[in-house]
Amino acid sequence: MTPEQGQLVRLSFVQVMDRKQDVGRIFYDRLFAIAPDLRPLFKNDIDQQAQKLMDMLALAIGHLKNPTGLSVMLEGLGRRHVGYGVQDQHYAIVGEALIWSLQKALGADFTPPLRDAWIALYTVAADTMKSADTPQAARA
Repeated sequence: MTPEQGQLVRLSFVQVMDRKQDVGRIFYDRLFAIAPDLRPLFKNDIDQQAQKLMDMLALAIGHLKNPTGLSVMLEGLGRRHVGYGVQDQHYAIVGEALIWSLQKALGADFTPPLRDAWIALYTVAADTMKSADTPQAARA
């Protein structure tokens, strides 16, 4: 992810945060529409889950200028998600739902460069989270 992409993500997330609960709910509605089998993984109220999602995105975006801190945070999140039953193949589905939700929320402001920036961020996050529960990560 380039610094320019990080800036695009940060600026667009300000717009998203103005409607964070709605955007979080849009995400989960989309996720369960494309992958209804994932619904049982979410034990909490979906409105609470939407809040957690948006808070975690804000935290991750806040760490974009601190790659080490971002990695540590994402590795911990990845280990927790394994305990919730998340499998590697779920990350692509979540990414699809996230990008779709951002496009819905931002409308015409969701330009191709902005889409690429969010995909870059999500790819880094998903790859870091997936690698966190490997035997190598446990020994590190």
